[in-house]
Amino acid sequence: MGCSTGDDACDADEKPAHRVQMTKAFEIGKYEVTQAQWQAVMGSNPSTIKGDERPVETISKTDAQDFLARLNTRNDGYRYHLPTEAEWEYAARAGSNRAPSLDEVAWYAANSGDETHPVGQKKSNAWGLYDMLGNVREWVEDLYGRDYYGNSPAADPTGPEPGAQGAGRAVAQQQQGGQFQRRNFGRGGRGRQLPVVRGGGWDNAANFVRFSARYHYYGPPLRVSDIGFRAARDPIPSTGGSSK
Repeated sequence: MGCSTGDDACDADEKPAHRVQMTKAFEIGKYEVTQAQWQAVMGSNPSTIKGDERPVETISKTDAQDFLARLNTRNDGYRYHLPTEAEWEYAARAGSNRAPSLDEVAWYAANSGDETHPVGQKKSNAWGLYDMLGNVREWVEDLYGRDYYGNSPAADPTGPEPGAQGAGRAVAQQQQGGQFQRRNFGRGGRGRQLPVVRGGGWDNAANFVRFSARYHYYGPPLRVSDIGFRAARDPIPSTGGSSK
């Protein structure tokens, strides 16, 4: 997890690269959650760029968690949640430490036409997951910790505890004169940690659309047209015994 060998676009918060062990079974969505799926569960469509099979966007982290909470009321044997950063990156890499050809797998600034696209149109990764890079950036469960990779647990990391120090400065990018530029976008700190989004989106330049790139913003209420999410779920262990 973290900066890939030979990747010179990595920021300090993507280092050090480190081995992570996933000890708990989980499943992750083949696609980003679509507008049709959101509409079926929530009864509305907040997306800016409309299309049933396009990913839902213009939703906050809290909105995404509300959607997943509604799925949990169905009691179908799974617990639905946002993936952790570790789960997301594990699924995105699909066993590889090499960057794919972006034009084959991702909608990003160079090929998106300034809009999202229906999910699943690009090539999947080795595990059959689509749009892990590009289309929309994806909310994950963790809070941001600038130095977290230096002391995170080796098994099933879930991000820093609320209130931990080292949240760091958020980074956004703005298009100016056809060039994407990095800009500071707020500061986290003790008691003000920031949520994380992963994967890059339709309006991001190639150096932001990488497996290890981490974005963090002001807080869970943020709603923009290049952020959506992907559902993860864990099987709920059976607690009942057999009846006679």
